[in-house]
Amino acid sequence: MALDPIESNPDLPLGKLQEEVHQWIENHGVRYFNELTNMAQLSEEVGEVARIIARRYGEQSEKESDKAKDLGEELSDVLFVLLCLANQTGTDLQAAFDKKMNVKRERDHDRHHSNEKLK
Repeated sequence: MALDPIESNPDLPLGKLQEEVHQWIENHGVRYFNELTNMAQLSEEVGEVARIIARRYGEQSEKESDKAKDLGEELSDVLFVLLCLANQTGTDLQAAFDKKMNVKRERDHDRHHSNEKLK
Protein backbone atom coordinates (compact mmCIF):
# COMPACT_ATOMS: atom_id res chain seq x y z
CA MET A 1 0.00 0.00 0.00
CA ALA A 2 1.75 3.15 -1.16
CA LEU A 3 1.32 6.30 0.87
CA ASP A 4 -0.86 8.84 -0.85
CA PRO A 5 1.58 11.75 -1.15
CA ILE A 6 -1.15 14.11 0.08
CA GLU A 7 -1.10 12.31 3.47
CA SER A 8 2.44 13.48 4.23
CA ASN A 9 3.12 17.19 4.46
CA PRO A 10 4.95 18.03 1.21
CA ASP A 11 6.07 21.37 2.68
CA LEU A 12 8.28 19.70 5.31
CA PRO A 13 11.67 18.14 4.50
CA LEU A 14 10.82 14.46 4.97
CA GLY A 15 7.45 14.94 3.29
CA LYS A 16 9.23 16.37 0.24
CA LEU A 17 11.60 13.40 0.18
CA GLN A 18 8.74 10.92 0.48
CA GLU A 19 6.94 12.66 -2.38
CA GLU A 20 10.09 12.70 -4.53
CA VAL A 21 10.64 8.96 -4.04
CA HIS A 22 6.96 8.26 -4.73
CA GLN A 23 7.11 10.26 -7.97
CA TRP A 24 10.28 8.42 -9.03
CA ILE A 25 8.58 5.06 -8.44
CA GLU A 26 5.52 6.23 -10.40
CA ASN A 27 7.52 7.65 -13.32
CA HIS A 28 10.56 5.37 -13.55
CA GLY A 29 10.01 2.29 -11.45
CA VAL A 30 7.45 -0.37 -12.22
CA ARG A 31 6.19 -0.48 -8.62
CA TYR A 32 7.51 -0.60 -5.07
CA PHE A 33 9.30 -3.83 -4.21
CA ASN A 34 7.34 -5.63 -1.52
CA GLU A 35 8.06 -4.77 2.10
CA LEU A 36 10.15 -7.89 2.77
CA THR A 37 12.31 -7.27 -0.30
CA ASN A 38 12.82 -3.65 0.74
CA MET A 39 13.69 -4.72 4.28
CA ALA A 40 16.35 -7.07 2.91
CA GLN A 41 17.59 -4.32 0.59
CA LEU A 42 17.74 -1.88 3.52
CA SER A 43 19.83 -4.39 5.49
CA GLU A 44 22.17 -4.76 2.52
CA GLU A 45 22.60 -1.00 2.16
CA VAL A 46 23.23 -0.55 5.91
CA GLY A 47 25.88 -3.26 5.59
CA GLU A 48 27.63 -1.24 2.89
CA VAL A 49 27.63 1.82 5.18
CA ALA A 50 28.97 -0.33 8.02
CA ARG A 51 31.81 -1.61 5.82
CA ILE A 52 32.93 1.92 4.96
CA ILE A 53 32.70 3.12 8.57
CA ALA A 54 34.51 0.06 9.95
CA ARG A 55 37.38 0.41 7.52
CA ARG A 56 37.65 4.17 7.20
CA TYR A 57 37.04 5.17 10.82
CA GLY A 58 37.44 1.90 12.69
CA GLU A 59 40.39 -0.36 13.27
CA GLN A 60 40.07 -2.51 10.14
CA SER A 61 42.34 -1.69 7.23
CA GLU A 62 40.73 -0.20 4.16
CA LYS A 63 41.28 -2.03 0.89
CA GLU A 64 42.27 0.04 -2.14
CA SER A 65 38.97 -0.90 -3.77
CA ASP A 66 37.06 0.51 -0.76
CA LYS A 67 38.84 3.88 -0.71
CA ALA A 68 36.83 5.20 -3.65
CA LYS A 69 33.48 4.34 -2.07
CA ASP A 70 31.38 7.40 -1.30
CA LEU A 71 29.85 7.29 2.19
CA GLY A 72 27.29 9.93 1.23
CA GLU A 73 26.11 7.84 -1.70
CA GLU A 74 25.75 4.77 0.49
CA LEU A 75 23.86 6.73 3.17
CA SER A 76 21.58 8.03 0.40
CA ASP A 77 20.88 4.44 -0.67
CA VAL A 78 19.78 3.70 2.91
CA LEU A 79 17.58 6.79 2.94
CA PHE A 80 15.98 5.93 -0.41
CA VAL A 81 14.97 2.44 0.70
CA LEU A 82 13.79 3.78 4.07
CA LEU A 83 11.58 6.30 2.25
CA CYS A 84 10.20 3.51 0.06
CA LEU A 85 9.30 1.49 3.15
CA ALA A 86 7.63 4.52 4.72
CA ASN A 87 5.61 5.22 1.57
CA GLN A 88 4.43 1.68 1.06
CA THR A 89 3.39 1.24 4.70
CA GLY A 90 1.59 4.59 4.90
CA THR A 91 4.07 6.04 7.41
CA ASP A 92 4.44 9.80 7.54
CA LEU A 93 8.14 10.01 8.43
CA GLN A 94 8.05 13.72 9.20
CA ALA A 95 5.28 13.26 11.78
CA ALA A 96 7.04 10.21 13.25
CA PHE A 97 10.39 12.03 13.39
CA ASP A 98 8.86 15.11 15.00
CA LYS A 99 7.15 12.92 17.61
CA LYS A 100 10.41 11.06 18.33
CA MET A 101 12.37 14.30 18.70
CA ASN A 102 9.81 15.60 21.20
CA VAL A 103 10.22 12.41 23.24
CA LYS A 104 14.01 12.71 23.08
CA ARG A 105 13.90 16.38 24.11
CA GLU A 106 11.71 15.59 27.13
CA ARG A 107 13.01 12.20 28.22
CA ASP A 108 16.66 12.60 27.33
CA HIS A 109 17.22 16.28 28.13
CA ASP A 110 19.66 15.58 30.96
CA ARG A 111 20.23 11.88 30.42
CA HIS A 112 23.48 12.08 28.47
CA HIS A 113 24.90 14.93 30.53
CA SER A 114 24.67 12.75 33.63
CA ASN A 115 26.21 9.70 31.97
CA GLU A 116 29.67 9.24 33.48
CA LYS A 117 30.73 7.14 30.49
CA LEU A 118 30.42 10.19 28.23
CA LYS A 119 32.60 12.49 30.30
